Amino acid sequence: MSEARAIAKYIRISPRKVRQVVDLIRGKKVGEALAILKFTPKRAATAIEKVVKSAAANAENNLEMNRDALFIAEAYVDQGPALKRQNPRAMGRADLIKRRTSHITVVVQEKEEAAPVQEEAAGKKKAARKPKAAGVQPAKKPVPGRKKETVEKANEAAGEKKKVARKKKEG
Repeated sequence: MSEARAIAKYIRISPRKVRQVVDLIRGKKVGEALAILKFTPKRAATAIEKVVKSAAANAENNLEMNRDALFIAEAYVDQGPALKRQNPRAMGRADLIKRRTSHITVVVQEKEEAAPVQEEAAGKKKAARKPKAAGVQPAKKPVPGRKKETVEKANEAAGEKKKVARKKKEG
């Protein structure tokens, strides 16, 4: 299956903040993802929106994929280099401030029709099931808080039901 990708590097937003928004769109259709990003009140949403649009355009123009069938297969954020700045403090000291950057990657793929595969799988599941014997129940497992005597009585009753069922089959 072919895929198209787009990468935005050195985006001046902390990767931790960008990941919050990327998690919203992972696995969604491209149109749905763009709608989510449009109404997400985070600064990272605009940067991610540009990357998603770019990935969709790459798929449409370079690989001749159908834009309506595209979904976001992968979306992840890597940390870029941090810009180091100083903040003046008391008594001539300085604090280090890291202005973090992000690399945003979005991979889109074309959604394939999976209806025939699901029908075959459903047929196999039905064939694999074994029919249960009429009136035979498995022995009850002990339940926390229940007395041992009641569990033993239930197991004995289940054993007697099995014996009766066997006799009916034979006779």
